[in-house]
Amino acid sequence: MSTATTHPPKPSLGTTLKRVGALTAPYFRSDQKWKARGLLLAIVLLNLGAVYMLVQINEWYRVFYDALQNKDQAVFWQQIVRFCWLALIYIVIAVYKFYLTQMLQLRWRVWMTEHYLDRWLAHKAFYRLELARYTRDGEQVPDNPDQRIQEDLNLFTTYSVTLSMGILNAAVTLFSFVGILWTLSGSLDFTAPAFLGGGQWHIAGYMVWAAVLYCVVGSAIAHWIGKPQVGLNFQQQMLEANFRHHMVRVREYSEAIALDGGERVERRQLDLRFTDVMANYLRLIRNQKNLTWFSSFFAQAAIIFPLIVAAPRYFSGAIQLGQLMQINSAFGRVQDSLSWLVDNYMTLASWKATTDRLSGFEASLSDWSKKNDALQAVQAPAGVDADDLSIALPNGRELLAHADLHVAPGDTVLVHGPSGSGKSSLFRTLAGIWPHARGRVTLPADTMFIPQQPYFPDGRLRDALAYPEAAERYSDDALREALSDALLPQLADQLDREDAWSQKLSGGERQRLAIARVLLKKPAWVLADEATSALDEDAEATIYRRLVDQVTRARGAIVSIAHRSTLGEHHRRRWTLKANGTDESGPAYRLDDSPAAPAAPASA
Repeated sequence: MSTATTHPPKPSLGTTLKRVGALTAPYFRSDQKWKARGLLLAIVLLNLGAVYMLVQINEWYRVFYDALQNKDQAVFWQQIVRFCWLALIYIVIAVYKFYLTQMLQLRWRVWMTEHYLDRWLAHKAFYRLELARYTRDGEQVPDNPDQRIQEDLNLFTTYSVTLSMGILNAAVTLFSFVGILWTLSGSLDFTAPAFLGGGQWHIAGYMVWAAVLYCVVGSAIAHWIGKPQVGLNFQQQMLEANFRHHMVRVREYSEAIALDGGERVERRQLDLRFTDVMANYLRLIRNQKNLTWFSSFFAQAAIIFPLIVAAPRYFSGAIQLGQLMQINSAFGRVQDSLSWLVDNYMTLASWKATTDRLSGFEASLSDWSKKNDALQAVQAPAGVDADDLSIALPNGRELLAHADLHVAPGDTVLVHGPSGSGKSSLFRTLAGIWPHARGRVTLPADTMFIPQQPYFPDGRLRDALAYPEAAERYSDDALREALSDALLPQLADQLDREDAWSQKLSGGERQRLAIARVLLKKPAWVLADEATSALDEDAEATIYRRLVDQVTRARGAIVSIAHRSTLGEHHRRRWTLKANGTDESGPAYRLDDSPAAPAAPASA
């Protein structure tokens, strides 16, 4: 479950617009900028064309209804034909506006997805963000990056295009029809009541002012009712992601949960998360219900409001039926434009919540890319070296300070120490991925790491074995030989079998498959973290003899982290982490370098 704050930030409108600009600008400045700008320009032109056609249809209302009032059959049929042409042109514009809008959304989403996937996977950001999310108390760290890349990017591109084109359409429609409505509505003369000072009042273009007053009041009420939706939408997306994330964890650790009989505990955890999802969703739909009450009333009232306001002039004979209908149509267009906020408030709330989430993700990725690691990891052919190396826990407690380490070709080093002394942190530091370390680490390019929990992609066994390289780089004979040498001969004839290997194989089989990768790729330098902890001693001895033989022949070395004393016979040196004083936060350690038991003769 995420440790990120559950309360969304409340930035100002200016801050929100800056965030939108920061998320939007990279695509329109990218290598696809001309296609993107071309699509956007075409959509803008089509929107302008659609508004122009609405102006023509508004004029058609006047001529058509005047023909009905005058019983002019020739003009009536002429206007029917004209309407067919106007409607056909409007339909063509609407279809291509929809199509090109969808294409822009699709292309933009593809570009942003590739852009964020690259940044998420670059510089080990995916690992560091996940590590920080579970270890930094009180600090905002992005939750569920999978949701942000998959769902939030889709929502952001969709909402950004539709809302921006919607507000453009509303602005152009308002500009186009407000003049028509001003001209048609004429002026209103009335005597003000005594409490307003009395006297004669003359209001030019009074229908325009009526539309403005109607929509300003409506927008203010809609904002007051719907304001909580921004926070509720932000919360909803996070809670949905947490619920989905826990179900994924249950699937990934299904065997361990089944063996522990943890179904009831996991069901309670899922129920708690789902209850949070539904409770927040209930608050959201209650607010949406209130907003729907008002917006529905607002929309229905808008049908008769202009007729009521214009009726006195019609019944006085100042305007004809055609002009009344034209006024009603023009008022509707102006009212639609001015009430854009009322009509789109729910979408705006979701869009703002999505923007806030993506901005947080963007800020975290940018922070990681700007950070200069205190740990310098470089490649060199000479050996494994660490100079002035200090390692700390995420909470800042120092485990190891100012250590100097050296592994030369031909060395076999066993790392020992009590649990919690930082053996795995040392392993990650030597790999260059631990962000809480300082110093300089030098590694040969021909180095492979064997973690405690190896990863295998779902799919063909040959792909899991060759990962992260392409399986086609290796012959079937080489793949089978590696499996056999890692004591997995039963898998040698299953290279093209597709399966979820992380769940299909036992713990010992997974460790042997990870070692088979090393035996397949034959690196000169190997660093292993509890790589054989699930194997019996005989299998472990056979595996280690082959690993040591391989690195010896390649003129490299092996560094192993392990608890078993039996591994001592395969290593000539021992690094032992020993307590070196204790402060209130816990013990610190020093690393002693000493000879180990003589290595067993290497053999195949």
